[in-house]
Amino acid sequence: MLLDVDGPLNPYAAKPHRRPEGYETHRLLTPRWEAAERRRLSEYGLPHKRPKPLRVWLNPDHGPALTALPFTLAWATTWEHEANDVLAPLLGLPALPVIVWSRPRPRPEGGVFWKTPDIVAWAAGRPFAWVDDQITEADRAWVGAHHEGPALLHRVDARSGLTAADFTALAAWAGPAGAPGR
Repeated sequence: MLLDVDGPLNPYAAKPHRRPEGYETHRLLTPRWEAAERRRLSEYGLPHKRPKPLRVWLNPDHGPALTALPFTLAWATTWEHEANDVLAPLLGLPALPVIVWSRPRPRPEGGVFWKTPDIVAWAAGRPFAWVDDQITEADRAWVGAHHEGPALLHRVDARSGLTAADFTALAAWAGPAGAPGR
């Protein structure tokens, strides 16, 4: 199962003053976020101002719930290796394989998400479930045309993050023995 962070695990689109139930607030200053913030501050003529940490909401129950699913987990997030360095410990997850995105990012046509070609290349014909908040019908069609194995593209609402219904749908797709079904 390929996991995105922002949206499924960090419901960033929830009301800013009210995090979803079960989530905890974390203020994180990862190396990439700090570098981006320093660039932004420098552009505004404030190079000596301290970078603002990123607000991330995480549900500590998600780590055990994810590891209980009959999948091998991998990160499919722009956080890349920082997901293992920063987020996995907060969720109680082990270090996971990471999809390192193509640079420059692919520009697929027809509304296909830029992650989709790299996801399919990484899967290399193996069955996979992909959990992300940006998946569309265009991505489903692209995967159907370019991936030979079973695939579940599961869209999560970025206002609520992963819910019990999402975990139920993922487990049902994997089937009782962990073999993907359709």
